[in-house]
Amino acid sequence: MKENRFLLPTIILSLAILLSVLLFSGTWKKVRSTDQTINVTGSAKKLIVSDLAVIRGNLNAEAATAKEAYQKLQSQKPILLAYLAKQGFNEKDIDFKTTNSYPNYYYNNNGMQTGIRSYTINQMIEFQSKDVEKMKKLSIDITSLVEQGVEFAVNPPEYYYTKISDIKIDVQAEAAKDAMIRGRRIAEATGRTLGTLKSARMGVLQITPENSNITSDYGVNDVSSIRKEITAVVNANFEIE
Repeated sequence: MKENRFLLPTIILSLAILLSVLLFSGTWKKVRSTDQTINVTGSAKKLIVSDLAVIRGNLNAEAATAKEAYQKLQSQKPILLAYLAKQGFNEKDIDFKTTNSYPNYYYNNNGMQTGIRSYTINQMIEFQSKDVEKMKKLSIDITSLVEQGVEFAVNPPEYYYTKISDIKIDVQAEAAKDAMIRGRRIAEATGRTLGTLKSARMGVLQITPENSNITSDYGVNDVSSIRKEITAVVNANFEIE
């Protein structure tokens, strides 16, 4: 009778201890799981085709005096404007920048200036079009004006995509989705599941020529190619359960 009197309290105490251990174990596992995270990098790439081209170049003239150089420069403009008019450009579409003038010197054997040889005047000219293929061809053909006495030094065309802000949002969203997929696959490979997103950091966008592997910590913004690729990178941190 005495032994039976202590049997029930012993059983209750044992069950209480067992329950406490189970509860502690489950809580510890939960805390341990939430403390574990995984860092993954996702990326996405889109092809874009430029829809705007800009050409810049310098009209140059050299003569014995600054006045003569200026007059020579002005005499070249009608020829250049007539050429561009045949290409579909009105004079109002052409932006003439400020003229610059500087002397050219004679130098002796010691590299000292001995007098003014001539004067050079140049003026930057800029025009643009949405017909990028036409502008590409024009940038090559316009140098033929030298045969008519026009000294026009053209720069390589610059090609832009005017809807780049819309593409940025889409490609960054795809990069974030790629990071989530990568994280899920890694978690599943280790018998875990991917939890909530704790943090995400967008990398700088890279706009590069098609099939190029150029990258920069500060980002790349290519203007030399008609066809480009925009690449976004997202570094994400997920909980794993």
